[in-house]
Amino acid sequence: MKNKVTTLYKCKECGYTSPGKMGKCPECGGWGTFEQTTIGRSQGFSMSTPISAPVPLTEINNDTKKRYSTNLTEVDRVLGGGIVPGSVILVGGEPGIGKSTLLLQIADSLLKEVSKASTNDINKTILYASGEESPSQIKLRANRLSISNKNLLLTFETEISSIQQMVKEYDPCVLIVDSIQTVYTNSIEGTAGSISQIRETTQILVNLAKRNNITVFIVGHVTKDGNIAGPKFLEHLVDVVLYIEGEKNSIIRMLRSNKNRFGETGELGILSMKEKGLMPVSDPSEVFLGKLDSSRSGTLIFPSLEGIRTLFLEIQALCTQSFTPVPRRVISGSDFNRTIMLAAILEKRIGVSFIGLDYFVNVTGGSRINDPAADLAISIALLSSRSDIQLPSKLVAFGEVGLSGEIRPVVGAEKRIQEAQQRKFFPIFVPSGSISKPSKNSSIIEISHINEIVEKLK
Repeated sequence: MKNKVTTLYKCKECGYTSPGKMGKCPECGGWGTFEQTTIGRSQGFSMSTPISAPVPLTEINNDTKKRYSTNLTEVDRVLGGGIVPGSVILVGGEPGIGKSTLLLQIADSLLKEVSKASTNDINKTILYASGEESPSQIKLRANRLSISNKNLLLTFETEISSIQQMVKEYDPCVLIVDSIQTVYTNSIEGTAGSISQIRETTQILVNLAKRNNITVFIVGHVTKDGNIAGPKFLEHLVDVVLYIEGEKNSIIRMLRSNKNRFGETGELGILSMKEKGLMPVSDPSEVFLGKLDSSRSGTLIFPSLEGIRTLFLEIQALCTQSFTPVPRRVISGSDFNRTIMLAAILEKRIGVSFIGLDYFVNVTGGSRINDPAADLAISIALLSSRSDIQLPSKLVAFGEVGLSGEIRPVVGAEKRIQEAQQRKFFPIFVPSGSISKPSKNSSIIEISHINEIVEKLK
């Protein structure tokens, strides 16, 4: 039987194929990206990669129990206890936030950790493939961080087959690719950073990690919306997705886990940017809380549940007379639309008007809250500033606010209360029904509706 040749049109950005030429690609939305291509189909076929033979479940070793510490306590916390051999870790963040700095620190710490290993089943070298900086530029950063290790191999290489060849030659225990948007393969069309190139090169790196049992760190750029640039399936392919968050002008960086196949999802690590790099913060709550020495309006404490840890954040609100035709609403650190909704609930259910007023809501320390449990704290802050009600300096509040003004229970209520009591914070405003057993502690105040706030604050 003769080979059958089929003519198709292929999107050079994402690889979508169509029997006819299209103006707009239905998958990636690109215009004018279709090019004519031919596909030959023969009776036989060949495999580009070796076949992985099946192994009985009982004979498989559980490698996830064997982890290597980064010696950075906050990073280990987010990773679930350390780095698992053979895992693929995607690190995202805005430019200049500290991705390369953190990976260089992790590489140095890992080399010190594996050098202590008594077994010879792991190679004690790390390959750092950078497509954005030359080895001399990376050396300058290493000098600033006081890092000097001959087993850390640096290369300026962006072609994926060359990186594969280096891995085969040097057999490193860790491969760092900085960044995935600069890596390309000659096997497909498209420029580096295009969807098709990111898809293909990421899949190659995943196969490389699993077949050779090496850990692969991939740096990913983010869009203006804060998401990692490229197709969403990029996050599905990898084992761990880490985001570095924080303001560039602040020394605080937050390492958040959005996905982790080997640990808790939603964990948060707090790091401080210093001259020697990113250092773990021993007590993150002290960083986010101001001086709790006097009563003031519009300021209180919210216990945010981050993974298995409670983090205390300071929420501030300020209401002032507006001198513009359209009053300003400035929200920093919390969801804009949800905060506007809370102000509307206060106006409807309590009768507190924000007409003709500018109001500002801020979460100190550059942190961001996506937890609906912060509704009650934000509502109290707005009401306090609007009516100039002085709040106790150590007031803690949490709870979800419904459109009718009811206060609903939230996840982890007892844990938040326990942590607040250990820090001697009081009073504690909680939703009704949050405590399983009746408590005689007068510092715990249960609220069922938002109209009870003013009375409880007296």
